[in-house]
Amino acid sequence: MIIMALDHVRDYFHADAFLYDPLDLSKTTLILYFTRWVTHFCAPIFVLLAGTSAFLSGQRKTKKQLSFFLVTRGIWLMILEETVVNFEWFFNFHFNFFILGVIWVLGLCMILLAGLIFLPKRLLLIFGLVMVAAHNLLDKTVVPDHNALGFLWGALHQQKIFQIGHIHIAEFYHVIPWVGVMALGYCLGELFTKDFDPAKRKRILLRIGISSWLLFIIIRTINVYGNPYPWTPQETPVFTLLSFLNVHKYPPSLDYLLVTEGFAMIFLSLTENVSNRLTRVISVYGRVPMFYYLCHLILIHLGAMLAAVLTGYKWSDMVSFDDWITEMPRFRGYGFPLGTVYLIWIVLVIILYPICKKYDRYKSLHKEKWWLSYL
Repeated sequence: MIIMALDHVRDYFHADAFLYDPLDLSKTTLILYFTRWVTHFCAPIFVLLAGTSAFLSGQRKTKKQLSFFLVTRGIWLMILEETVVNFEWFFNFHFNFFILGVIWVLGLCMILLAGLIFLPKRLLLIFGLVMVAAHNLLDKTVVPDHNALGFLWGALHQQKIFQIGHIHIAEFYHVIPWVGVMALGYCLGELFTKDFDPAKRKRILLRIGISSWLLFIIIRTINVYGNPYPWTPQETPVFTLLSFLNVHKYPPSLDYLLVTEGFAMIFLSLTENVSNRLTRVISVYGRVPMFYYLCHLILIHLGAMLAAVLTGYKWSDMVSFDDWITEMPRFRGYGFPLGTVYLIWIVLVIILYPICKKYDRYKSLHKEKWWLSYL
């Protein structure tokens, strides 16, 4: 959650964000590249652990009760994405630009998982593995038409901007393979049950993580399958490595998922039962993820309005977006150096800490309020 905020702050405050893609090897710098690249870990781990959370929640429910919860929560997340979250991103009361983003796909995959949980565990595991490993076979399947079939395929696997009259829908997060990732997270949940041996769990997680990284290195080295864009030799060994690591996110390639979810497995293995002042602070944000998400977006956008005024722009320049902020020509010339972006990010996270802590305490003291589980 903390690292995710860095990427969003960069979008709204970094001067170069309005000029080029930070992963463009012909223009980027090493620190800018990794400022963007490190945030690749956020969405895959969110989706994976959402599946794990669903499994653990199901330990206290029947399958039917869990299915109902997943459907209702999924619908809520999809509505939230296209209303409150949409407004926080764009400050546009006309609602003529929508993004099918990470909250949307989390909700949609939860609805699909509500049915998948009735499959035998082994079959669900196979489904998840096939979805993740084989979906790149669909990369060359393109449906450019702006009709129902084009929209459906965009939601399933193809990144595109879908147009309906004056409304544009950016299809960035796709059912394939994200629903497979969530299914694998659900299967992973069995490792975190109370009766599972912690030492065995740590060994399994570490083996899965290391195996994922080794498989990533092998597949990426072969450079034939696993990512829509092959890596290429660059002018220096360091930039050749950056090309090697430049994995595709929309939709997430097999290589992308191997390196990010592999890291998640290793991290979970090595940090289990680690408890200190830092982890106690960080856990506050993790216990109220949706609340944090909504708060950080509104603060970033309000902060960008203030920054615009202080740098010679109008506050109104930061409202009524009809495209992603970095794609809007009027912001070329606006923004700050990367060091300032990091400072803004740190200040944002610090400001949000007491707010999140207070809300976390409220949730813990009012467990009888069912609606709190949706925020």
